[in-house]
Amino acid sequence: MLHIIYIKILSYLIEVIDYKNKKKVINFFKEKFLENKINLIDIGAHKGETIKVFLKNFNIDRILSFEANTKIFEALNNKLINEKLTNVTLINSGIGDQNEKKKLKVFHETSSSTFNQINQNTKYYQRKKKYLSFLSKNKNEEYEEITVQVNPLSYFEEFKMLDRVDILKIDTEGYELKVLKGIKKEDIEKIRFIYFEHHYDLMIKKNYKYFEIKNFLNQNNFHLKLKLKMNFRKTFEYIYEKVE
Repeated sequence: MLHIIYIKILSYLIEVIDYKNKKKVINFFKEKFLENKINLIDIGAHKGETIKVFLKNFNIDRILSFEANTKIFEALNNKLINEKLTNVTLINSGIGDQNEKKKLKVFHETSSSTFNQINQNTKYYQRKKKYLSFLSKNKNEEYEEITVQVNPLSYFEEFKMLDRVDILKIDTEGYELKVLKGIKKEDIEKIRFIYFEHHYDLMIKKNYKYFEIKNFLNQNNFHLKLKLKMNFRKTFEYIYEKVE
């Protein structure tokens, strides 16, 4: 019971720490859309943090949201049903560049869960392990692995049926380039903004560098419009806009 309380406290603290950046992102998009309705793709829904922010601050037409972790998906889906949010569709799938089953490493602080391998020798990992160890009932258990389904975004009819995507948000803990490469050329044409995180710490073995994402986006006519450093982490948030 106590470790659940710790997790809730930690989640709240993360929200507080990230509030300033979140406000800048909201203001950026408010200037772009004003009163226009927004279609949002939310990859890495987690516990609905992005859904909550956009429903509160924007005129939403449709949110299509993806979450790979079945337990988190079920809890969030029940919440959406109870709140009767008919303009939000939640799908239980990871998003990548091919159809496959993959192992998802689920940390006790679940927002850090990743498909990638973990470099346990890094100082960042050791520090994070120390701070988060009190969240676990089993102090020797750093994370658990669960098998989940992963599909490309272009695989889903719900995505293909959208005539436009105003914002594509990606928060996949080092899997962002895989997500982008899984979008067909004709589908990426209908996206206006891409909003994502990139981790510069070496804890997650991403097997790519930021410049590879930048090159991919530039080649598809997306250009950087906003860059924000996240507090207490070697992580940045980026917003790219499609330039005709």
